[in-house]
Amino acid sequence: MNQNQSRTVYELFAAAAGRWPDRPFLNVLPETASAYGIEAGERTYRVMLDAVDMIRDQYAAAGYTAGARVMLLLENRPSYFLHWFALNALGLSVVPVNPDLQSAELAYMAGHAEPVLAIATPERVADLEAASRASGIGFPVISGDMELPEMRANAMDEHEPSPDHEAAMLYTSGTTGNPKGCVLSNSYFLHAGRWYASAGGVCALGEDGERMITPLPMFHMNAMACSLMAMITVGGCLIVLDRFHPKSWWRSVRDSHATCLHYLGVMPSILMKAEASQHDRDHSVRFGFGAGIDPKLHVPFEERFGIPLVEAWAMTETGAGAVIAANREPRRRGESCLGRPEAEVETRIVLDDGSEARAGEPGELLVRRAGPDPRYGFFSEYYKDAKATAEAWEGGWFHTGDIVMRDDQGDFFFVDRKKNVIRRSGENIAAVEVETVLMQHPEIRAVAAAAAPDALRGDEVLALIVTDGPRSDEAARAIVAWALERMAYYKVPGHVAFVDELPLTPTQKIQRGALKKLVPALLEDPATVDTRAMKKRLVPS
Repeated sequence: MNQNQSRTVYELFAAAAGRWPDRPFLNVLPETASAYGIEAGERTYRVMLDAVDMIRDQYAAAGYTAGARVMLLLENRPSYFLHWFALNALGLSVVPVNPDLQSAELAYMAGHAEPVLAIATPERVADLEAASRASGIGFPVISGDMELPEMRANAMDEHEPSPDHEAAMLYTSGTTGNPKGCVLSNSYFLHAGRWYASAGGVCALGEDGERMITPLPMFHMNAMACSLMAMITVGGCLIVLDRFHPKSWWRSVRDSHATCLHYLGVMPSILMKAEASQHDRDHSVRFGFGAGIDPKLHVPFEERFGIPLVEAWAMTETGAGAVIAANREPRRRGESCLGRPEAEVETRIVLDDGSEARAGEPGELLVRRAGPDPRYGFFSEYYKDAKATAEAWEGGWFHTGDIVMRDDQGDFFFVDRKKNVIRRSGENIAAVEVETVLMQHPEIRAVAAAAAPDALRGDEVLALIVTDGPRSDEAARAIVAWALERMAYYKVPGHVAFVDELPLTPTQKIQRGALKKLVPALLEDPATVDTRAMKKRLVPS
């Protein structure tokens, strides 16, 4: 089977391995290998496929059948790809887990996704076992050196491999508290790879041995659907890091011989803070692809490092079905310009009353695929939430919740987010989710979370807290320390303001607009406690 005939992610990978067996598929740099305690070096397509097929046969022998889900807490390790491709070959779906999630978050995900198995790094097995018990699902949890348990009796849907069947479920923050499970089909991933391979312009990819470096996590669609699928489609090598290391970033870029890279807005900001060097252009990168660069840094970054940065817009829900990318000149650098939609993407910009926005007038972006299937390339549904799925597609258009502006030349510009989502260093954080966890604190009577501007991270979480306890700096830090045990570190408040009351509507809902207006004054108030230094990723002992 050739790549164009592939129906699943596994079939695409197998076809690539048949066409380019001796090319490197995965490159693990020494720094990442050291962080994970694994072997550094390159793995070819042939070697990876042989390992995938062996694991697939083990799953089949243990009775794992199509339609079931398996949670993967494997970070960016090679084992992540091996298990996903092997499970995909049998028609099972994977649920990638953010390793920063803590007890309450893991239990919610487990109960919602209802997996039949979870595979984790050894130090996180106990956490997922606790989530299995707390959720009431009772699935087994193993690490790579443990025996694969047989799949429990389960009435699953037997089917032939199909582009329409679920390949993964990624969780994305919404505005109603708990994250939503975005069901993503094989077609979603296959189309993402094809889109990137054919995008052209500044970010053109060839089939002569591309090498893409990314520090972004595989539990996000950026790395899982864009970087990974693009490299498989063109027979390239993925250089996946454990995370972004600013001090060693350019050494990693040079040593890996990367030809392209992926970034989020916070990365260029950090890299530009480093002292300029005569080696800043000693690399083989032709372009960077990402989103959210500080407009003031766009031109200076490109001139210093010699890399065009292609700004783009997409969501987990849209996949590559409705990408807008500034991949063709002129790119309007330094203007938060997203470029222009291709002919395959239909767009509308609407005001609050549903009327069309004029050129230069901000409004919510609505998108869909042109042609007979307006949802082609998009997510399949929000799992167990038909109402939210229908609302997102109201009127036959996907409502993005993002505010954009289109000028009279047809270029799109990002303005703001309509949704009540705090975007910190590329992570979407639902304010309600933060509030739900903080309300479990015994001394907190009421709480509201809001986005506070942060020069480095875009947004930071600010919590307005009505408390029955003390209002000291020590009390604020104690609350943050408590929250760090229950939420991913990036969701925890970076600023804490104790207040007498919250701005509420007559129906006792938080007035989000009034809350936003309070933020500047609270940041200037010396009584507001800066807890950003406490927000550090937990390193397993």
